Amino acid sequence: MSFQDLNTTLGVLTLLVLVGAFFPRATSKSTIEPCSNSGTCSSLVGYTLYTDLKVSEVASLFSVDPISLLLANSIDISYPDVENHILPSQLFVKVPIPCSCIDGIRKSGGIFYKTRPSDTLTAISSAVYGGLVSADQIKEANPDASLSDPLVISVGTKLNIPLPCTCFDNSDNNLPAIYMSYVVKGVDTLVGIAGRYSTTVNDLMNVNALGSMEIVEGDILAIPLSACASSFPKYASDYGLVVPNGSYAITASHCVQCSCGPWSRNLYCTPASLAVSCSSMQCGNSNLMLGNVTAQQSSAGCNVTSCNYSGYVNGSISATLSSTLQPRCPGTQQFPALVAPPTVIPELSFTPAPSPSEAGGFPATNPKSSTVPSSGAVLGFSPANGPTGSVPGSSSSCSLMNQLSCSPIILLLCLVKFSL
Repeated sequence: MSFQDLNTTLGVLTLLVLVGAFFPRATSKSTIEPCSNSGTCSSLVGYTLYTDLKVSEVASLFSVDPISLLLANSIDISYPDVENHILPSQLFVKVPIPCSCIDGIRKSGGIFYKTRPSDTLTAISSAVYGGLVSADQIKEANPDASLSDPLVISVGTKLNIPLPCTCFDNSDNNLPAIYMSYVVKGVDTLVGIAGRYSTTVNDLMNVNALGSMEIVEGDILAIPLSACASSFPKYASDYGLVVPNGSYAITASHCVQCSCGPWSRNLYCTPASLAVSCSSMQCGNSNLMLGNVTAQQSSAGCNVTSCNYSGYVNGSISATLSSTLQPRCPGTQQFPALVAPPTVIPELSFTPAPSPSEAGGFPATNPKSSTVPSSGAVLGFSPANGPTGSVPGSSSSCSLMNQLSCSPIILLLCLVKFSL
């Protein structure tokens, strides 16, 4: 190949790469769940700290109780002044939030952020909230705020932050589950995420209405986590309490602590270590206290009597005595392991990723949700809180023009070969 031919080839390649730069490879997506009632459910968002923050500061960002935040991550709350413990930057935590039905779509309600000097909508969405919400979504959720210029926001402006969440009846494959909204990282794969959170690729694709296994950085997935569900009456203030495996929740004005042991489906509640001024936790007509269990072996089986928590009703703790005959006596209650408040980023230990065939193959034909782009700023797509629907190819293969910009090395080899 002559020097002139090489210059021509490189020129064509440069032009194609420059043209491709004006066409985004893919639009990040967010999984949404249409709804029609005013009820709320238990849900989680996965959050990566953008800087060192106190526990109370992280809790304030999401309008949650600091103790609930710690227990959702199995962090020991008995440490002195634990709410002011400083968590390290880039730490990943699960944040419990109530998921509401707003404008026909599941999203958080009642989460507010007060702006500080130098805040912009982009900084709030991408840095402070880690990509869980877009600048456009914040602007749309605050029509009465002075946000005509997203780069200039008055200090102290109170903004409603509409975070993504899903309920799906707190069930996955007819088993108790809680859903976590997760922002995809650049190194993530669907197989890796499935292995990390003990689910399958098939389930993730079905829940998130994915047409292929390709995901891109910035996508927001709904990840089903195995959980223990309560059966409290609807008039209980903590009706619908769901606790993911390996973690805890606090309820009844910090008087009751409930846990979901490893691989368990049974919610187990006991008096909380913080309990100071609480109503009686003794079961009527019994000397058993909340969480106490007695077992007596007989020729017919094992007679098990337990004092169970049955909800927080009108400011009082409801405890119910239960007696059952079981084939065998229960073993020792297994509690999730507690960890000390972290000061450094813990080493992540991922389970081996199964092969795609082991993970479940193709998705089911009846997906639970719709998938829409997370921002309307690219190519005119609807925002995540817009009408439901699926965006074909938004995270799948590039268009013909984008394919050229996606693979400049392959293109160079082809053009050089052609010129030769």
